[in-house]
Parts: sequence; C-alpha cells; structure tokens
Amino acid sequence: MEKKRSSIPKKSSIEELFGNVLKQLRSDRGLSQEELGFESGYHRTYISMLERGKKSPSLKTIFQLAKALDVDPSVIMERLQILAANSTIKKNPRSSVKK
Repeated sequence: MEKKRSSIPKKSSIEELFGNVLKQLRSDRGLSQEELGFESGYHRTYISMLERGKKSPSLKTIFQLAKALDVDPSVIMERLQILAANSTIKKNPRSSVKK
C-alpha cells in the first residue's frame, strides 16, 4: 500500500502554513483565487501570494478572508496552529536583528 505524502513540507514558514490553510479552505468551497479575491476585496495576485507564503496577512486581512470564506477567523487560526504544531517553523531571515 502506498503512503500518501503530505503536501506540507515539514519545515515551513508561518506564512507558508497560512497559505496552505487558505488554499484548502478556498478549494473546499469551490472558489477560484479570483472569486475569493472578489468576495474579500483583494486582488487575485495578492491571494496567490498569500497562498504561496510570499506575503504575511494582517489581522484585518484574516478577518476579511474569513468572512469571504464563510468561516470564523478562529477556524483559520486553529488550523494554522495545528499545522504549526506538526511542523518546524523556518525563521524569516528578514526578522533577525543583528547586534
């Protein structure tokens, strides 16, 4: 029997994990990136960047996306927390401060 491989790498940034959660919720609802963008008020390229972990969403963005996806923002955060608990979080090289 073949094991199913997870599409989530074991070592991911928090932005990449958020992107996985967002993509899964969007796919579960049968929405394209363009449709989610329209519903949430964001451009489809921004949705794409979020899903690829290239952008970090603000609190306002999380709430707007949750509303467009018809879920509580806590659902997004709970799923993110579960993924983060099962992954090694990569450090963001831009966030390290040199002394």
